[in-house]
Amino acid sequence: MVDYSQMPRSKILCVDMKSFYASCAAVLLGLDPLECYLAVVGDTERQGSIVLAASPRMKQEFGIKTGSRLFEIPKDPRIQIVNPKMATYLRISTEITRLFNRYVPKDAIHTYSVDESFIKVDGVEKLWGDATTIAEKIKADIAHEYQLPCAIGIGPNMLMAKLCLDLEAKKKGVAEWTYEDIEQKLWPLSPLSKMWGIGSRVEKTLNRMGIFTVGQLANYPLELLEKKFGVMGNQLYYHAWGIDLSELGAPIVKGQISFGKSQILLRDYPDPKEVKHVLLEICEDVAKRARSHKKIGRTISLGIGYSKDEFGGGFHRSKTIDTPTNLTMEIYNVCLDLFDKHYTQKTVRQISVSISNLEDDYEMQLDLFYTNRVKQREVGYVMDSIRNKYGSDAILRAVSYTKAGTARHRSKLVGGHKAN
Repeated sequence: MVDYSQMPRSKILCVDMKSFYASCAAVLLGLDPLECYLAVVGDTERQGSIVLAASPRMKQEFGIKTGSRLFEIPKDPRIQIVNPKMATYLRISTEITRLFNRYVPKDAIHTYSVDESFIKVDGVEKLWGDATTIAEKIKADIAHEYQLPCAIGIGPNMLMAKLCLDLEAKKKGVAEWTYEDIEQKLWPLSPLSKMWGIGSRVEKTLNRMGIFTVGQLANYPLELLEKKFGVMGNQLYYHAWGIDLSELGAPIVKGQISFGKSQILLRDYPDPKEVKHVLLEICEDVAKRARSHKKIGRTISLGIGYSKDEFGGGFHRSKTIDTPTNLTMEIYNVCLDLFDKHYTQKTVRQISVSISNLEDDYEMQLDLFYTNRVKQREVGYVMDSIRNKYGSDAILRAVSYTKAGTARHRSKLVGGHKAN
């Protein structure tokens, strides 16, 4: 049993903008976000383009949601299909954060993503009322000033606020959970993947252990969960009890465990040589992300997804190397080795690369057979600084100028999509 009297009892709001991209696009067109039929797609000129967001009625009546394809959208005169305006969406997100600042100081606001934020309202109740009253005021302000819908979950910590949002507030608009609600509202939850922080792989492992509900997870022996999952087992156990001791702004799941990038290609790539061109670009980006955090990693993972014309499928493989790295060509060479071993001569549509098993990049280990490592490390950081100052396309590898390359096109995007 957990002694909740020893746990923090803050008042945390988790604010989620409903179908944010689609709602913004609807308002810009003078439409009601909750009543219109609208989808935002990556590129309206490509039938295979991915749906980035769909209005609530598109989801309910046509089953179109994020991840659907343009060709899956029915030919219905009521449906509006638009390109994204990422720069505009980001500006609106920034303005909404400024709205939060009317109620609480800046250090009480944590922007979790472009459409989701945590707000700590402890200490402002005398100004605005209790947490539910503040949530209702914020919701009303956003609707009045931006015509955008939102939902707000309230909890004693970030985890509880997020769970309340996902499991109740998205249906009601505003809801609050306390520790006393855990047994009744959280424990019956099944399948486990509906619980924030539990993915399909972990769910399958838990199912094999006889755990199918959050309540069963909460009452499973802690030592056995830790033996199976390590530190993550401890986290799974206490999350099932609604316990989260992290401060506002800290990640609910502590620690950056990997740096990666996944890219759905603009077209099918039947030629493995072209696939390798894009693979090098992705490795460059992953290496840059690791260097930006001063990290190096030992485990490199490659994922390849085949085209639907090949009936889908693909592979995901990893390799752990002796010497940790954040050098582009070292990551690329490992990925090439994995690709050559597992590729089955099919048409490729998706590539993902990640680097994990991280360490701090304080110094570069010397290698008698690779005496140029230190210089390559310095070159990597210099190239990063140039790109940060002059743009991601300031320095590109030659493969980016081939027909297969995607870096030049993607440098003109915001968040991987059209800015305007």
